[in-house]
Amino acid sequence: MSLGVDFDTSFDFRADTPHRKDPDAHSPTLRSYHQRLWSKPLPSGDPFPLSTATRGAYLHHQSGLGEFCLTSDSAIPSFRYVGRFAKVAAQLPESEIREFQRECYTIGAMTVWPGTRVGRQWTINQARGCLRKISDRFDLTLECVRRHYKGVPSPLEGVFLRYASFFALFRDFDGFTEFFLLHDLVTEDRSSVRFFMPFSDFAGSAIPSSVEEFRRYRTQAAEFIRVRAQQMREYLSVSS
Repeated sequence: MSLGVDFDTSFDFRADTPHRKDPDAHSPTLRSYHQRLWSKPLPSGDPFPLSTATRGAYLHHQSGLGEFCLTSDSAIPSFRYVGRFAKVAAQLPESEIREFQRECYTIGAMTVWPGTRVGRQWTINQARGCLRKISDRFDLTLECVRRHYKGVPSPLEGVFLRYASFFALFRDFDGFTEFFLLHDLVTEDRSSVRFFMPFSDFAGSAIPSSVEEFRRYRTQAAEFIRVRAQQMREYLSVSS
């Protein structure tokens, strides 16, 4: 059976997640989708199968390449529960925020990162959410990834260096964006990131500060989610 069968790009992973639990950790459908999508050859040609059978690991790989325990991350924040966004949220229809939040819980908005903590320090997932210069935004995170491969400092430089073996799997920025189907978030020559909001080299607020900024952010992010979801479906349909 084609891996593209039973792959619903509009499925809201909260639907099969126990009440008050995090879909990233508890949605069986999301875990299955991640396993299907990312169990594939690396840019080197080496296979990268991911297992869900390893106790205590969300997705596990062990081979001559090393051992990697990956966890899911909702990559596109809706900012619905962020205190610094409250004044903007109060000016928006609840239905608008709720619909965007639903889009952010579909597969086009999801990714994986290494989940094993190194020396009790932040994981990539934790750093993305806790650093105000990033505020969970995936476009800003991807700019940090681009800089990592170039050897250029970024707000996530320290945490990325702790997981250098993970980034080495993809060789370079082009390999990373190709593997994770991020084509629509970079320019055609893969030299720059397409930001959801005007970029000020990490100097400005990462969170929309007005209704207009939020709507621009939402429009750009939702289009990325839609296009990436379609690329995922197309990839699975031809890879079976």
